[in-house]
Amino acid sequence: MTTVEQAVAAPPAAGALHARVTRGGRTALAGGAGALVVVAVLAVMPFAVSAADTTLLVNFFILLTMAVMWNLLAGYAGMVSIGQQAFVGLGAYGVLVLAMNGVNSFAAIPIAAIVCAAIALPVSVLVFRLSGGYFAIATWVVADTAQLVISSVTSLGGGTGHPVPGLSQLSPRAFAEATYWAALIVVVVALGVAYALLRSRIGLLMAAVRDDEVSARSAGARVMATRRLVYLVAALGCGAAGALLAVSQLQVQPGSVFSIQWAAEMIFVSMIGGMGTLEGPIVGTILFFLLQQNLAQQGAWYLIIFGSLAVVVAIWTPKGLWGALRQRTGLELFPVGYRLVTPDRADAPARPSSRRLRRR
Repeated sequence: MTTVEQAVAAPPAAGALHARVTRGGRTALAGGAGALVVVAVLAVMPFAVSAADTTLLVNFFILLTMAVMWNLLAGYAGMVSIGQQAFVGLGAYGVLVLAMNGVNSFAAIPIAAIVCAAIALPVSVLVFRLSGGYFAIATWVVADTAQLVISSVTSLGGGTGHPVPGLSQLSPRAFAEATYWAALIVVVVALGVAYALLRSRIGLLMAAVRDDEVSARSAGARVMATRRLVYLVAALGCGAAGALLAVSQLQVQPGSVFSIQWAAEMIFVSMIGGMGTLEGPIVGTILFFLLQQNLAQQGAWYLIIFGSLAVVVAIWTPKGLWGALRQRTGLELFPVGYRLVTPDRADAPARPSSRRLRRR
């Protein structure tokens, strides 16, 4: 029996307050209900907005999917990667290859994502030999190597890329709606998988490995298996985002889908919103698109403002905007840690713990 279970099972002392351990609370219930409402509204959005707005939302979903996966990898498991664009590009080319062989482009999205996860397995054997900054650079090398290999394949268009076949048969409106719903499904699944993973035993192991790998090993945690599982899930999600990118842009070009810009944007929105929280990437992606839409006409100032904002957040609010809000208010819409609830603290902030990793 774990320490938490013993504390709950033990009879309360005389005069002691009755307490219970939970992960929920009124704010969590409100967050879950609000999420369902938001998804329902987003599902009918193509019928209420213009095609330009639909395209913008598709790009929003793609970046949010990438950010959720990168945050899962770096914010929760402590593996800082600057090469996740490798799986974005491979996912895009996975859709292209399948479409060239007669597979429906939208049906090819999950297949391409699974292929990316399969490719990530042997890649993890190589990059996991390194840690820290060496691991980060190794992931970048993997991404550049993948781009060079793909660019040398003439049947895929070489360095100039290749259009995705089969999509011209759809009307512009039908294509926009199908792409939008596919992107919405992918981002909802990505958030759901991340939430379920973090609330499971794997979530505790991830936190333990991130905080102190040596202590986690001594406590019996399967460090390598945990890291590999998270890496494969992140590759799967980034592959799905890349597959969506190929479908939405109708063209796959290696310099675009393998661009380090994707890694920079993943890192930016996760850091601004708050690493180590599920809400952080959502907040960061919303802020990113608001700034992008309002500052895109400012030329070089657009990038200067983005960089300055990143520096300010890193110095004064290192936990990100949502992290700072949670620290002040205890608000959590998607709680993944435990909280001790007493009659006078019904909504005490959740405090994840990784100290007890095995049952006694």
